[in-house]
Amino acid sequence: MQTALRTSLPETELASRANFAPAARVAREDRQERQVHTSGLPLSIRGLRKSFGDNEVLRGIDLHIPAGQFVAIVGKSGCGKSTLLRLIAGLEKIDAGSISFGDAAIQPEDIRVMFQEPRLLPWARVLSNVEVGLGRDRSSGDAHARAEKALTEVGLVDKRDQWPSVLSGGQKQRVALARALVSRPRVLAFDEPLGALDALTRISMQRLLERVWRDQGFTAILVTHDVAEAVALADRVLVIDEGRVAHDVMVNVARPRERGSAELASLEGSILSHLLSADDRT
Repeated sequence: MQTALRTSLPETELASRANFAPAARVAREDRQERQVHTSGLPLSIRGLRKSFGDNEVLRGIDLHIPAGQFVAIVGKSGCGKSTLLRLIAGLEKIDAGSISFGDAAIQPEDIRVMFQEPRLLPWARVLSNVEVGLGRDRSSGDAHARAEKALTEVGLVDKRDQWPSVLSGGQKQRVALARALVSRPRVLAFDEPLGALDALTRISMQRLLERVWRDQGFTAILVTHDVAEAVALADRVLVIDEGRVAHDVMVNVARPRERGSAELASLEGSILSHLLSADDRT
């Protein structure tokens, strides 16, 4: 088992946290309460490197994510954020370094990924699409019941016999979420799953993601281009720049969060400022 790494906060972020002391205290108590019930896995990442040909995408990532934490990863296109997520999910091979999940014996169903595209099987009805997420347990006697329960969690059990082609974009993503949830994962990675949705549907899906994360206690890792989405959903926002963690911000704002609030706007502005300054350097 690897020793957990410490991540430090920039001085500007430490100062901003002092301005939100009551909210920070409530948020800390909220996290402590969830840690008691969490089913999530901790992640420790050491010296992680990944190249594609001559292009070194990740250049030595060191990171610790506690069990049950909701982490958002932002950065400009090509910075390596999706590559980091795919390495965590086991979809890419590590060139150097390591990723560990505490002392747990990892099973295939423990880590699931939700992509920007729903990737539903067009020849299978909604319930069958969700059952795909059960993997080797798909033939078990309770597969239908587990799939129906997952659809209930995302509010689509009444669509179980529909074909994917008749669903809206938001409904397709909810089916994809149910497919990811049906195996009760301990780590759920989101690769820009809401990027193609309209604004109102996106807000509705954000609230759904937050609710199922709070209910189930998995460790959540969200890659997004939307900084407002990151600070609305996450406990912590990581800015990836030139293959490294360039900024690590704790979002110590109590839940439920009021989108557009001064606290979230301040954090969003700080992160955007860092992203824009990174663009100016290139």
